[in-house]
Order: sequence, then C-alpha cells, then structure tokens
Amino acid sequence: MDRASIEPAIKLIIAEIHSKLGEATRIAKAAQASAQNGAVAEGVEVSMDIEQLIYEAGRLHDAASLLNRLATD
Repeated sequence: MDRASIEPAIKLIIAEIHSKLGEATRIAKAAQASAQNGAVAEGVEVSMDIEQLIYEAGRLHDAASLLNRLATD
C-alpha cells in the first residue's frame, strides 16, 4: 500500500488514542481523589469507566500498527 495515503490515517488514529487516554487520565484522577477522600468504593466505581477507554485505545493501536506494517510491505 502507498505510505502517503496511509500516514494521514495513522495520524488520525494516534490522535484518537491520545484523546481516549487523556479521558482515561481524567477519570483516574477523579477516582484517586474520591479514594483519597475516604470514598474508596466510589473511587472504584468511577474507575470502572477506564476499562472501555483502554480497550478502545488498544484496538486503535493495533490498527495503527497494522497500517504501518502494510505501508512498509
């Protein structure tokens, strides 16, 4: 595949990974604040929203890696 046509897609994917992980960071900070203020159960409940974001970021990373491999073949 043509590297010039794939690179914009990879850049968009990486930007989306950054966005999802940024959102996960904000949630983790909120969970940490809850736990440190004595609401440990609430902190765990808040942190549950991180799982889906990390999963999606991982799949996006897989896609970026695949596109990168296809561009070098």
